[in-house]
Amino acid sequence: MKQKTPSSGTKAAPAAKSKKPQGPFTLAIDIGGTGLKAAVLDADGEMVTERVRIETPHPCPPGLMVQTLTALVAPLREYDRVSVGFPGLVRRGRILTAHNLGQDAWKGFDLDMALTKALRKPVRVLNDADIQGLGAITGTGVEMVITLGTGLGSSLAEDGRLSTHLELAHHPFRKGETYEEQLGNAALKKAGKKKWIERVEKAIASLRVLTNFDHLFIGGGNARLVKFKLPPDVTIVSNELGMRGGIWLWRERSPGSTDIFRKL
Repeated sequence: MKQKTPSSGTKAAPAAKSKKPQGPFTLAIDIGGTGLKAAVLDADGEMVTERVRIETPHPCPPGLMVQTLTALVAPLREYDRVSVGFPGLVRRGRILTAHNLGQDAWKGFDLDMALTKALRKPVRVLNDADIQGLGAITGTGVEMVITLGTGLGSSLAEDGRLSTHLELAHHPFRKGETYEEQLGNAALKKAGKKKWIERVEKAIASLRVLTNFDHLFIGGGNARLVKFKLPPDVTIVSNELGMRGGIWLWRERSPGSTDIFRKL
């Protein structure tokens, strides 16, 4: 039915005032093998700046990465803290693997400390798929996130609590190749979209058996190519969650809590 417009002489209701963003403000950085992205989030995880993006330099050793990120975020508004998603295995801010950025140069590098010094703000670094997971999950049951981009990222949570990060991308998948070798960007270009999509369907079935997930979320730059009808327990999510999930790295935890960024 067509909506009625106010009659002549009738005043329309005043527009609701937009809510003023509340801090603390978090600078969210998403490091990818293809692009580097950043934006400032308010306390609710909403972006209060435009997202800035540049191509990832290649090669990109740690020193160059820190310099590039510092220049990228310089024009953004003030922030109180920094969350960083990194495409590899991260433990206590140190990089253990960086397959798409140059493994040898990165192994053992304390990215947390380097960015803390460069940006002069407290920094927390976590695997990028884990941050996307924190942005996507509902906190109920076993929830899995995979990201389809330069490589393949993965994250697993149970009842809102992240599990120890596993490098699923580099485990055998099919025909003697890993998940990343079959589903990464290079594989997409080599095999073509049709074959690549068939592999995504097979990967969903494989991951269902492996984890018995209650829900699977698919993100990353190439998730937009997944056009086939998905089962009810599989959902495509926005790539922006790779930054929005960053506020969960700073959630308050009760004294003595062993929760890993639990989201309820």
